[in-house]
Amino acid sequence: MKKIAILGSTGSIGTQALDVVREHPDEYEAYVLTAHNSVDLLVRQAREFQPEVVVIANETHYASVRDALADLPIKVFAGADALCDVVRMEAVDVVLTAMVGFSGLRPTIAAIEAQKTIALANKETLVVAGELITQLARKYHAAILPVDSEHSAIFQSLAGERLEHITRIILTASGGPFRNLTAQEMAHVTAAQALKHPNWEMGAKITIDSATMMNKGFEMIEAKWLFGVEPSQIEVHVHPESIVHSAVEFCDGSVKAQLGVPDMRLPIQYAFTYPHRLHLGGERLDLFKVGALHFERPDFQRFDCLQIAYDAAERGGNMPCIVNAANEVVNLAFRQGKIAFPDIARLIRRAMDEAEFIAVPTLETYLDTDADVRRLVNSYL
Repeated sequence: MKKIAILGSTGSIGTQALDVVREHPDEYEAYVLTAHNSVDLLVRQAREFQPEVVVIANETHYASVRDALADLPIKVFAGADALCDVVRMEAVDVVLTAMVGFSGLRPTIAAIEAQKTIALANKETLVVAGELITQLARKYHAAILPVDSEHSAIFQSLAGERLEHITRIILTASGGPFRNLTAQEMAHVTAAQALKHPNWEMGAKITIDSATMMNKGFEMIEAKWLFGVEPSQIEVHVHPESIVHSAVEFCDGSVKAQLGVPDMRLPIQYAFTYPHRLHLGGERLDLFKVGALHFERPDFQRFDCLQIAYDAAERGGNMPCIVNAANEVVNLAFRQGKIAFPDIARLIRRAMDEAEFIAVPTLETYLDTDADVRRLVNSYL
């Protein structure tokens, strides 16, 4: 039985990971559950799955969680350092990093140094510090298995293949809720409209990133590090049906793709079971019902965030970290109604111009850059 630490168990990925654990109780044990603020849901999860450890990252909620679980033999910890401590526990086999944003970086590094298998759902970790993370993974022989549906599709398409035979990665994107809007129309969209994704049910932050296509840009950077390719080898294809989750073209012209219904439980379970497969309940792909699949080129002018990601990847250094920090601030500001939709890309561009660029960053560089850029962008607001 694999013992799994789920970092971010109350979020979209975390709750679906627990669906997988629930379906295969003889295969998986939810050994660690963590959340940042969602006390009530974390307590309900702990009561159902009886983990060894629960962590509430926001220390102000510690007493509430501790008292709510006082009748159970569950260890309760609080704070960011506790997240790094629990992933090092000897009993833990797999660490699912489903935390949102930059906060996933330090626990992921701790898990790698402890030689755990990483089921990576926190793409920002590779966006911010891809070079460092891949170096550490090689040093400590820690496997990083992708959980994003697109990267899982690429990973599955590469089974039995050699990375040096890749000529192109086709990274598919739904196009989000504003795919057919003009730039003038997008100037007036609201956060409520942006949060209505046509195909996927996700957390608020990633749903806004999907609407701006920054999410796809971050996935491009993640693919660069996961599969050892250059940004120029990664093509984004807008695919409104979200059936082809991504594809790989090889040196002989052959293209392999992974298809399926939009269901995040599949890539989560594949990361847990790799290199094996288990039955997974749920809807099956019916191509007769789908009828047709469509593909379009992305509009880099209307969706400047996608171009921003390519620009950051080409620049390298701490530039992706600058972009990620700026994006986290403006994403929240848009959700709070403080800025308009076009301001998201505009303010990120401004941060790219004004923040300090460091060509050869260290972990301390990333931590300092993240803090500095957040202060800088908040000053714009």
